[in-house]
Amino acid sequence: MKENVIQLKTFQFAVRIIKLYKYLVEEKKEFVLSKQILKAGTSIGANTEEAIGGYSKKDFTAKLGIPILNYRL
Repeated sequence: MKENVIQLKTFQFAVRIIKLYKYLVEEKKEFVLSKQILKAGTSIGANTEEAIGGYSKKDFTAKLGIPILNYRL
């Protein structure tokens, strides 16, 4: 099976977000924003996994658009 670059990159990103969260909580004693960063940063991988399991190209595209739509200002 071919390696999925999107899956790999979102996983690596989530790992970096978790490390950032731990740093902010343990070293800086920051609890509110760090929790939001953790949720937002790890949800990207969850949405990507769901998109990969989509039934069609249109479904895949719609599900990958979720992170962008949720975090617009």
